[in-house]
Amino acid sequence: MAALTRDQFFAKLAPTVIRVKREGSTMFPSVRLAQNLLETGGVIHSWNNLGGIKVGSGQVNAYWQGEAVVKGTWEYVDGRSANTRAAFRAYKSVYHFYKDLDLLLTAPRYDRVRRAATPEQQAEMLQASGYATDPAYAAKLKSIIQRYGLKRYDAAGSKHVPKPEKLKEAKSIAVLYDGLVITDGYLLRGVTWVPARKLGEALGAEIDWTGTQVTVNGHELESVLSESTGYVKVRDLAAEIGLTASWDAAASAVLLE
Repeated sequence: MAALTRDQFFAKLAPTVIRVKREGSTMFPSVRLAQNLLETGGVIHSWNNLGGIKVGSGQVNAYWQGEAVVKGTWEYVDGRSANTRAAFRAYKSVYHFYKDLDLLLTAPRYDRVRRAATPEQQAEMLQASGYATDPAYAAKLKSIIQRYGLKRYDAAGSKHVPKPEKLKEAKSIAVLYDGLVITDGYLLRGVTWVPARKLGEALGAEIDWTGTQVTVNGHELESVLSESTGYVKVRDLAAEIGLTASWDAAASAVLLE
């Protein structure tokens, strides 16, 4: 995949970063985005590993099912940079990667990372905890945060977003497309409802309202209207635009493909 501009890179990742923070991640969005740029150079590869997580012990979990790629990398050994090759985890999506990284950071060695009170402190604690071998790792993260004004994403990640009144009993979940969160979904009694206009137009569909029902490309769909927003079943919307919606039960997320 071609490298994005820095602004494109951060804008593309931001909705997923913010969603994961709202789900309880202890990582500051600014630190996560800076880490992603530092580890990838601004390229989102198909294996969706934006933090250099190696296979390690190989213990699968809800977000990593054992897939891997072997890539060239470099490490600091005895104070000197050395080229090497390593097996890195591969993920279904960037969302899965972020959630797996959060699991990794629950280890006791990363206690100082989780307790960091500021992005700068968290960057320093990532280095102090041995996340990376680069002795300038923290300084590089802090420089990226400052240069691109990434702290603006920290406020968005801490903002509470209420559920639609008509779906207030639903569970808020992530809806993923092309490896990233494209919208929030609302899971109620086995059905995921999504904001029709936001999701449909993002996927190139024509969305309209008859006064009682949402139409997608001219076809009426069963709808819920709440706070002037029409919600439809994600499978129905996907079918109208030639996509499939699958439920990842382990990750509690919908994947559009």
